[in-house]
Amino acid sequence: MSIHCTDLDRYLRDLLIPSFMNDYGPNGLQIEGKDNISKIAFAVTASADAINKAVEMKADALIVHHGLFWNFHGVRTLTGPFGRRVLPLAKNEINLYSYHLPLDGHPEIGNAKIIADKLAMTDLEPFGEYKRTVTGICGKLSEKLTPAELRLKLEKILGHNVTVATPDEKYKISRVGIITGGANSNWQDAYNKRLDAYITGEMSEHDWHESKECGIHMFAGGHNATEQFGIQALMERVKSRFDVECKFIPSENPA
Repeated sequence: MSIHCTDLDRYLRDLLIPSFMNDYGPNGLQIEGKDNISKIAFAVTASADAINKAVEMKADALIVHHGLFWNFHGVRTLTGPFGRRVLPLAKNEINLYSYHLPLDGHPEIGNAKIIADKLAMTDLEPFGEYKRTVTGICGKLSEKLTPAELRLKLEKILGHNVTVATPDEKYKISRVGIITGGANSNWQDAYNKRLDAYITGEMSEHDWHESKECGIHMFAGGHNATEQFGIQALMERVKSRFDVECKFIPSENPA
């Protein structure tokens, strides 16, 4: 069975509502391919590896969290690594769809929401924003945990080492904010909201010092590792809605 690319595009727009969000680049269809889609690949990032694997599996579409076009890159030529990503998609007529912030703060299948669910958090509410677009979630742990206990739980969930900056190793953490990926500076939002801890993907040297000094327990579990959940949840939604073959392409990126 197959679906028309416009039907898939309409479904994704209705589910993720990208038109109402300000983002760092365009969401939705980034490269137009063939009209009829019967096989879809999913990945966190439109990397050369993910694109080549999508070509190998003869996918008609690739849906990712991190697409190819970002405002901060400006105009780019189709040469070098960028060209080696774009050209195979165009040559093989693979539709590329990308959803960045719509998959971070989504209230049902967002990266932050799924991590919160896996931590059995309660009293969930929107947390963090970028130009009035919600980027994460916050709430209470079902049981108070020390930084070491929360770190262990996160490492099991993420399958990745977690870096911790803690002002007090014996403190019992209750209220936690989550914004996945590269939102390292947003620990300040957790501080302003008087949360106990902040979970994200990356942590800079100065964040490690400053979050501790402000009393925030900060956890960084890897950009890719913290953002693997939303795209997989989206894949399950697509599989349940359309009679098409879907496959997730994992990344070995340790960052």
